[in-house]
Amino acid sequence: MSRLKPSFFLRSATASLLTLSLLSACGGKERPQADIAASQVTTIGVNSYLWRASLDALSFMPLTQTDSNGGVILTDWYVNPQNPGERMKINVSILDQDLRADALRVAASRQVSTNGTWVDAPVKAATTQKLEQIILTKARDLRRGMITN
Repeated sequence: MSRLKPSFFLRSATASLLTLSLLSACGGKERPQADIAASQVTTIGVNSYLWRASLDALSFMPLTQTDSNGGVILTDWYVNPQNPGERMKINVSILDQDLRADALRVAASRQVSTNGTWVDAPVKAATTQKLEQIILTKARDLRRGMITN
């Protein structure tokens, strides 16, 4: 087996660097800029804009569980001081890494106080739809803020 001289490695490394620098100059300014606010964000398991918007929208409620990799936010019961005979619990699921309306699911539970006992009560569909709209709007605003900055 023959021994390669150190100068061989130096010439090879120099040639490789020269080739890379020439290739990187190709295309000039026509290359699209990286979108720092891309809809798919992979630093956590789900879309970070939906995640942050969900946490922000639910910030007034006590949280029992948050899982950014699984995209789950669970709140504890919240009693509105203006309506102490009713309480709500919210579950948010973020299902995808893309910023899309179908990547978000909100479920709510509601109870009313009857003779000092909490009893399950129906939740209007408009309630969860409104919360989904709030979260999606906040997420889009967060994304727009990243694009303009």
